[in-house]
Formats: sequence, C-alpha cells, structure tokens
Amino acid sequence: MDDMLKDFVVEALDLATNVEEHLLTLERNPGDLNTLNAVFRSFHTIKGGAGFMNLPAMVSACHLTENLFDALRTGKAPVTPLAIEAALQASGFVADQLTELANGAEPASLSAMPDTLEKILTHAIEGQAAAPATAPAKVEAKPKAKAKKIKVKPVPRVNTDATDLDWESLYNAVVPAHAQLAQSASTITEELEEEEEHEDEHDAPAEAPPVVQQAATAGPIAAKAPASEGARVISAPVKEESIRVDAVKLDALLEVAGESVQAANQASVLLEKLAQFPFEGQTATLMAALAETLNRASRYSTELQRATLSTRMQPVGRLFQKFPRLVRELAKDLGKDVELVIEGAETEVDRVVVDSLYDPLVHMLRNALDHGIEEAPDRAAAGKSSKAIISLKAWQEASSVMIELSDDGKGMDPQRLREKAISKGLISESAAQTNDEAFQLVFLPGFSTKEVASSVSGRGVGMDVVKTAVEKHRGAIRIDSVLGSGTRFSIRLPIELSIVPTMLVRTAGAALAMPMAVVQRVVELPETFQAVGGAPVMRDQGRPLPVLSLAAVLGYEASIERVGIVMAAPNPYILAVSAVDGTADLVIKPMTALTVPGIAGTARSAEGELVLVIGLSFLLDGCRTTARLAA
Repeated sequence: MDDMLKDFVVEALDLATNVEEHLLTLERNPGDLNTLNAVFRSFHTIKGGAGFMNLPAMVSACHLTENLFDALRTGKAPVTPLAIEAALQASGFVADQLTELANGAEPASLSAMPDTLEKILTHAIEGQAAAPATAPAKVEAKPKAKAKKIKVKPVPRVNTDATDLDWESLYNAVVPAHAQLAQSASTITEELEEEEEHEDEHDAPAEAPPVVQQAATAGPIAAKAPASEGARVISAPVKEESIRVDAVKLDALLEVAGESVQAANQASVLLEKLAQFPFEGQTATLMAALAETLNRASRYSTELQRATLSTRMQPVGRLFQKFPRLVRELAKDLGKDVELVIEGAETEVDRVVVDSLYDPLVHMLRNALDHGIEEAPDRAAAGKSSKAIISLKAWQEASSVMIELSDDGKGMDPQRLREKAISKGLISESAAQTNDEAFQLVFLPGFSTKEVASSVSGRGVGMDVVKTAVEKHRGAIRIDSVLGSGTRFSIRLPIELSIVPTMLVRTAGAALAMPMAVVQRVVELPETFQAVGGAPVMRDQGRPLPVLSLAAVLGYEASIERVGIVMAAPNPYILAVSAVDGTADLVIKPMTALTVPGIAGTARSAEGELVLVIGLSFLLDGCRTTARLAA
C-alpha cells in the first residue's frame, strides 16, 4: 500500500467509526441538526478521498448516502428508522472495504457495492422524498428555478450608505479563494431556497444540471474578481499540528528509552559503590564531575522515557465507540431492548492495551446480552424496566486502569455454576466452594450454561479467551454478581505495559518483584501463628488474614520468612517473604519460550541482577491458578 492510500485509509476509518456513533445518537434524537450535518460531512469527505484513490464502489455508496442526508438535513425528508438502517449498512460496507485495504488488499480486488445496499439507500431516499406528494409539479420545477436564478442574478455587493465601503471586496481581500467559493455557493443556495416558491410550476427540469455546473465553475472567478482590484493576497500554508508515526517505531523507541533508564540506574549504583573508596586530588574532582554528569544523564533519560510513554497513550474511547452498534444489532437479533451507557471514554492507556481489549469486551458484551439480560416478559415479572442497561466504564486507579462492564440482568447462580462444572467434569465435588470461586468457573475452557450453542454464545470458549487475553497483558479480571440484580465484570490492567512500579523481595535465595498495585503495606511476622482449619492466620488491624508463604506457592524450597506483605486483593491476605529490598520501576520482558505459573516476566534490577516478576492476576487470585482450581 502506498503512503497516500495508507493515509486515506487511516483517516477514513476514523470517520467511518465516528459515523456509526453519530447514527446511533441520531436514532435516539432524530432532530439533532448538528449530528445530521456531521454525518453528511463525513460521507462527503470519504467520497472525495475514495474518488481520488479510484475506489468506485466506495464512491457510489457514499454518494447515495450523501444524497440521503442532504435531504434529511435540509428538512426535505424526516429521519426514519429506514434511513438510519440504510446509513448504518452503508457505513458498514465502507468500513469493511477500508479494513480490507488496511489488511493489504489491492483496490482493484475490492467488491462492488451490493445491490441490496443500493436498493435500501434508494428506497430510503425515494420513500422520504416522496412524502410531500401533494405538489409534484412544484418539486419538479426546482431544478429550473436553480438554472434561472443562477443565470440571471449575480451575487449582490453589500454597501453601506454611511461609509460607502465595499464590504464584499474587503472580505474577499482577506479570505482565501477556497473559502470564498464555499461562501459563494452557500449564498447561492440560500437565495435559491428563498425564490423556489415564486417560480413557474410548469418549467422543465432537464436544463438544470449543466447550468448549475456552469454557475459552480463561475463561482471562483467571480470571487477572485474583487480581490484583483485591491491588494494581492498570498495565503500561508496550513501548519500541521500532528504527524503519523508507525507503531513499530514507537515500540522500538520505548524499548531503547527503557533500557537507557536501566543503564543510568545501574551506573548510579556503581558510582555509589565507587564513592566508598577514598579519592584525592584530581581523581576526586573527576569523580565529582562524573557524578554530576551521571545525574544529568539519568534525569534526561527519565524524561525521554516519560515522553515516549505519552506518545503510546490513547483514550479508551477509541475502543468504546465501536460497541454501541454491536450492542444495537445483537439486541435486535435477540429481540431485546438494550441501551449501552459509556463512561470514562477519555481515560488513557497504553495503545497495546487498547488493541488487546477489543476481543475480550466483545465476548463479555455478547454474554451479557445473551445470558445476562432477560426476555421482556421476565423483566416485567421481576418489576424491571423493559429497557435493559449495560454499562461500560473506565477510570484510572493508581498505576492501573480499571474497566468495568455491568448489566442489570438476572445475575449468576453460583450453585448452578458448580453443578454445571461438575457435570462437565471440569472440577471435583469439593472444588469452588465459595461464591467467588464459583463465579471464576465461567473462565474455564469448555464451560457454558447453555445446552445448545447459538450464533451468539454457548460454545464455552468466549470467557476463556477473555481471561487469557487479560492475563497476557499482566492484568486480572473479577466477577461480582447478585442473583436477580445483575453482574459486574471488573478488569484491572497496567496503564502501560513495558515499565511497572514494583516492590523487590527475596525468598529462598531468589530475587522477585511484585506489582505495587496490589501491595498495601509491609508488616513484621511472628514466629508462631494462630491456626484456622490448619492454615496460619494473623490479625492485621483487627481482621484475621490468612498467611501464605511465597516460597511455597511458587514451589521453592522452604526458607525463613519473617516479613509479611499485606495484599490488596478482593480477599485480602498476607504474603510471607524473607526480605524486602525496596521499590523500583522495572522494564518488564515477557516470557515467551517458557510458561511458569505465577510468573509474568523478567527484568533487570539496578545492580544488573535478573528478577522474576510475579503476575498481577496470580496475586489478586490469592496465589491460585486455574489449573489448581480445576484439579
């Protein structure tokens, strides 16, 4: 794909996505003139670029939709469900063609506009335009009125009696030519609409198109004429406020920035060790200069890292705006009345996180619509509104981004979940005794409460995909549900993926790091503990918390562990370690060739030591894994 086509595809995809959001807004508020104009402009812009790139099918679809919205925004036709549906199909067709181009397809290989799309757009245009059928002759006389008006009456100049100034000449002297053309066209259009009612009803419309074209061509000449009488105007080029950079280059830049920070930290540690030795004379002067230079280099490398991170941050609204249409169409297929409420779309997160969340959220929305939301009679019997609400929220919490998807449906029955998992042979009779553990069963591969799979859900793979995708990016997911009231899925993800604030600990001679997002505080452990059900328990701020050995849960040899870390998990507990070495922002390298339960990646400490990074989801789940739960 050449650069021009690539730029067009990126810009047009953004416009097509915004169009869908505008159309769904328009469906709820048909009288919103700003939204009508925005949709018209978007299709007009895409049509212009598609024509330049020689994409005839896209041009045809945009042209018909543009005609439809021209009638809607000028009030010649009302906004109807047929018009919204036709425009949604057109935007979907345009988005599909743009996606094919983005995936490397050649423009010549794109399919033609489907006949069904052309028919629905044509019917929408004709059906709406035919509404004022009481005066057909008057409608036909409009083209002739345009021809007569443009031929005979030039655009008048506006002079004031007080100063006798030619305001139009002054206006044309300071406004660029392309803006003058737009103004002239707007003036002509307004005058035509004022004169339509006074034209002859029996004039023929055949002559209108060529005359209109001549008038449009003459517009720039007429606009330039007054400017030639005054000063010569040279318009300055438009200043570009942003540029596009390939994501691969940004990733490479971030990796280099992170490594530079690590190198600066290691150099600082080495300098501190050197400072323990006595230096005199010129050597002491050189050491002082080296320390100052290293501090400056460390400061600049940190700023470089922050600046690079900011270039990768994107609002989650870029992702959320794809879902209203998905919910609308699925609800329509299922015969349910559902509204999607979005909050916190401005929350920024690493672009990799944004891209990775699409599939998980799609699966969760489909399950909420199919499993969670009841049928209309069931909602009425439960005293609920006929319109169900699905809420999608995002916000920042410390160094994490929280994404919450909730519904006001029927909720989950933990007992039924246990019985279904046992019947499928996924867990043993003694497993998943608590409600929280029962809710986690929906993430097991092959688990589904549906007896027969449908086109929406029921195959037992969706929620497994969700958990896998979230944990791949060092995140965690939690389910809260109340039977009869609804279900809430909470996803916690790091705001950015490559650099994570961590606490450095040691146990059984191994250096480890855990995300600070789950660390509440550090406490001293006694030599002996109270026991509840044979498990050690310690009181912390008046509440009994279970104590787990980090060496034991990771499979290390037993060691003396007298330091406890209170974990801010859904079910709080204390994790025992041998020592705490402090905190550090580490550049995390994912483990690709080897999978170790509980370990999310590796990093290098400031001293250059290899550190194993414990997974966030592993810590939030109480140091349990899916494999152990299923056993």
